[in-house]
Amino acid sequence: MSQNSSTRPFAGFEWAIAWRYLRARKAEGGVSVMTWISLIGISLAVFALIATLAVRSGFRSDFIDTILGANAHVTIYEANYSGGVRKGIIDYEAMAEKVRGVEGVTRVAPAIRGQVMASANSRNSGVEVYGETLEDLETLRLVAHPETSAGSLADFNDGVAIGIGVARELGIQAGDYITLISPDGVKTAFGTSPRINDYKVVYIFQVGRSDIDRTRVYMPFAEAQSYFNREGTADELEVSVADPENVDAMRVPLLRAAGERAIIWTWKDSSGSFLRALEVEDNVMFVLMSILVLIASMNIISGLVMLVKNKTRDIGILRTMGLTQGSIMRVFFISGASIGLIGTVIGVVLGSLFALYIDPIFGFVDRMSGGGVWDPNVRYLSRLPAKLELKDVLSAVALSLTLSFVITIFPARRAAKLDPVEALRNE
Repeated sequence: MSQNSSTRPFAGFEWAIAWRYLRARKAEGGVSVMTWISLIGISLAVFALIATLAVRSGFRSDFIDTILGANAHVTIYEANYSGGVRKGIIDYEAMAEKVRGVEGVTRVAPAIRGQVMASANSRNSGVEVYGETLEDLETLRLVAHPETSAGSLADFNDGVAIGIGVARELGIQAGDYITLISPDGVKTAFGTSPRINDYKVVYIFQVGRSDIDRTRVYMPFAEAQSYFNREGTADELEVSVADPENVDAMRVPLLRAAGERAIIWTWKDSSGSFLRALEVEDNVMFVLMSILVLIASMNIISGLVMLVKNKTRDIGILRTMGLTQGSIMRVFFISGASIGLIGTVIGVVLGSLFALYIDPIFGFVDRMSGGGVWDPNVRYLSRLPAKLELKDVLSAVALSLTLSFVITIFPARRAAKLDPVEALRNE
């Protein structure tokens, strides 16, 4: 079995020897137990990494989706003041028409906005009222097509639409009446008296984000103008664009279309702190999970060191038969790298299945724990999201294989440098 220096790397016999060592029982000088420990460790580490990345991506995606699906991408105000009081947008129809002509704009809706007290069944709750037309409200995706709903949005002109959190807080259902109390009501000779109106709840929606579901009330635009003393004006223009991620590029065109007194506020301005917090958390979690993969990979070193020690006599015999140092190194490199490769594949499969079937898995965990594991009032979203992305899987695979391969080199080189004479003499 004499080999010379022309033997091609990773020849068949090198794979055969490596595979035999991996399968060897302890009585034969193998380290099958350590092999299994290393394999399981790598698999669980990669599984945890992919699961974490998937939940991270899903959380960011759902968080942004609920922002964009129930809110304007851009809000346009007008610096129109008289006597120190903002008068809103007077010629809002003309401004809306100009903004609609901007390339990339998909929706423009004049809106009235105000904060009031809602009351029903002797319960009170602070809410934010949005005055919009039925046609504009139907273009808000998560309101028109929510996770769950009650009543009919088609009856919007006959009452108001409220979030499911408001309905639960006040103990009302579709068809019940809600009382809205505004401190900025009718102006009389004795001052301003509160305005108290009753409205029928015709539609209840759940967009999946707690801070929206528990505060949002939609009122017909004309009624909101009257209720908030905004006759003939609008507080703002709600604008949606085709590419919300690049909304900052739309600032200048929108300002030009809206006029010199226009003020722009984007969804990134209002939610920028959340997004930055998510980015920091993403980076920290990736580093922590990478350390977990590194720790799991270290088991490969332990297994290979034991394997080299147990196979010292075999190494001496193989060297005297003509195997080069390179061949010996590749045999043990294949042994360690195979553990890393197989463990990575198993981890990818488990992590991908977890991300794809997270809803039934989490439902099972929630039932086993008696419910209440996921509180939307704390986490803002109504469920634990997960989004499996190719780049996350590839980054996990690259990290695991790189660490496994690099770590394997050191015990493999140690095996290659063993002197065959000393190896046989010690045996």
